[in-house]
Amino acid sequence: MHRVIRPTRHILAALIVGGAAALTAAASLPALAAAAGAPPAAPSQPMTERLHGVSVPDPYRNLENLKGPDTQRWLKEQGEYGADQLSHIDGREAMTQRIQALASESGDVVRGLMRMPGERTYFMRRKVGENQMKLVMRDGPGGADRVLVDPDRLSKATGVPHAVNYFMPSWDGKTLAYGVSSGGSENASLHLLDIASGKPLGTPISRVQESNIHWSPDSRSLTYNQLRELPAGTPETETFLDTTVFVLTLDQARRPSAAPRPLFGPLVNRALKLDRLDVAEVLFAPDSRYMIARTTDTTVPEGRLYVAPVAELGRKLIAWRQIASFADKITQVRLRGDTLYLQTYAGAPRGRVLALPLSNPVLANAVEVVPEPDAGVLKGFVLGREALYAEVQLGFNVRVRRHTGSTPGQGTDAAPAIAGSTYVAADPASVYRDAWVTTSTWTEPARLMAIASDGSSRDTGLLSTKRPARTPELEASEVLVPSHDGALVPLAILRRKGLVLDGSNPTLLVGYGAYGFTFQAFFDPRSIAWLERGGVLAFANVRGSGAFGDPWYRAGFKATKPNTWKDGLACAHYLIDQRFASPATLGIWGTSAGGIFVGRAVTTEPALFAAAIFDVGIMDAVRAETSANGITNTSEFGSVANPAEFPALLEMSTYHQIRDATPYPAVMFIHGLNDPRVDVWQSAKAAARLQAASTSGKPVLMRLDGQAGHGLGSTAQQGYSKQADIYSFLLWQFAKATSKP
Repeated sequence: MHRVIRPTRHILAALIVGGAAALTAAASLPALAAAAGAPPAAPSQPMTERLHGVSVPDPYRNLENLKGPDTQRWLKEQGEYGADQLSHIDGREAMTQRIQALASESGDVVRGLMRMPGERTYFMRRKVGENQMKLVMRDGPGGADRVLVDPDRLSKATGVPHAVNYFMPSWDGKTLAYGVSSGGSENASLHLLDIASGKPLGTPISRVQESNIHWSPDSRSLTYNQLRELPAGTPETETFLDTTVFVLTLDQARRPSAAPRPLFGPLVNRALKLDRLDVAEVLFAPDSRYMIARTTDTTVPEGRLYVAPVAELGRKLIAWRQIASFADKITQVRLRGDTLYLQTYAGAPRGRVLALPLSNPVLANAVEVVPEPDAGVLKGFVLGREALYAEVQLGFNVRVRRHTGSTPGQGTDAAPAIAGSTYVAADPASVYRDAWVTTSTWTEPARLMAIASDGSSRDTGLLSTKRPARTPELEASEVLVPSHDGALVPLAILRRKGLVLDGSNPTLLVGYGAYGFTFQAFFDPRSIAWLERGGVLAFANVRGSGAFGDPWYRAGFKATKPNTWKDGLACAHYLIDQRFASPATLGIWGTSAGGIFVGRAVTTEPALFAAAIFDVGIMDAVRAETSANGITNTSEFGSVANPAEFPALLEMSTYHQIRDATPYPAVMFIHGLNDPRVDVWQSAKAAARLQAASTSGKPVLMRLDGQAGHGLGSTAQQGYSKQADIYSFLLWQFAKATSKP
């Protein structure tokens, strides 16, 4: 489920930690010799809307019309102005070169590891010097690697970056299903590949954006969720409504004239009275005679669950039996044989796992197999051949605990000698006795370890990331910062060991605070470029994250959303009070839904920061649900149509909280023009408003990329350039703030 307004775990690594650029090639901070002139003034057609008795001014509503010639001209001028300003910052090119050097020295990038029957391993990999991730298969533990899908070939042929969005091999290892999109749009088409021959099977299927691809136990059919083909003139808010799960046999795939059959969805199973926002998947296991239909609104993981025998897959009408509803708070499911394993926070705010026999699928019959942790939060689980492996987060670190059927409810650390954060690699078939665990800390490169049932471990060698030579020793501290109401906010601070804390260090505070997403310890060698020059990175698990389970998440949710940025402000004050930084050397960064975190922090206490990065952020929460993806996120932020939820939306909306004649810090807006999750008009409206309102004389720039979207699919070179611009901009402003008149 990926329509949430946030990056996934591996994208966050690239956007927040992994792409950190060098402070500068020299010891001095960069200066600017930019061309004179002000940014182009935005066309304004002001209007005021009365919502639930409140007058809501909207001076730049016209910028929502992205196809309008005035808007297009202004965006073009803003992009050119921002690029010109950035191009004149001394040291910017050196930053890009430093990022590239660190990437080359740190080795290949490997993500999305999946183990399948037959000792086959699938993963995404970008080798040193390559620009895009490729889909690779390793056949056998010591087998050779084979590239199955190379999106760079499409990129070179079209001049537009392409990316693999998702993939799922069949259980028998003969066929690969995968999605490809271009230009960061995430508008993926589903492709099938005959693995043995390397030849495509059938023709691509358009509008398959979700990663919910599942193979039947016999590997002869697959299910996928497809968006409707909308007639011209249809409101974009219809885009993600009434989606349908189709079932396609391989015989049908070979015959382009054969149509796949609708299997599940609001327009198919009308008797089930599904919601229009219910996006479904139908999943299988190779050893199970059952299939599971699961729905969510693609924003929150909770939804409905249904079960039916696989033997009914060929029937026109399937007798689906409901297992659970949204109220049962089930966030993850795994199927094995006749048992469905369910992760839920019902009656367990920090999560637990239940096992439900599908022979009598009444939720009351479920047995607890992993209890709610005494300390920490259950983040997820996977099934192995002999054990269940649960990921439990405590602070910024995650431990993998092994639970066996012989000791239900009891768990032991799968790898007690491994520190930091650990994540179990996906094994959809649950056929392996050992578990593959990725380890990560703030200060050391990740490794992929194979953990045997006796606790012994070995390095698989699949992760080749290494620490670049001649880099300083790093240290990380994790503290609890009192917020405005006494709540203790987890804050991780990473810096060079022995750094003198005199308030002069360039410091970047990063926050998110939505969907229960929680920062976890993660090391990327490229962040050393910031740290080796005396920089500080600080990560705040503010309310809205899942740092302490569901209650912490709900404490930064809808009406309680102000806690998200107030927690961030408390962390900013802590960094200043402890002399990591000063208001002249403190920056703040929020990405995607983190736009609320950064935007409202800056508009609440603008004097606290020298500069801020608004990265593909939600800026106008009041108007968000008028967009295609915004309507799917009302479960997270609320709906303007609801008089009880409207006040919170207005309060969290940065655009509406910008005040005239206020000295705001320097701001850089970053957005890809093909962003399908947060429309670029969100940044455009807020940038226009800030440019008109700020009296500080500090720049408000827009960095626009016509071949990018929300981050998924961006090439390595796009990432290098973006990070160079971010850190050049910040350091330019830090230098100006600390220079004497």
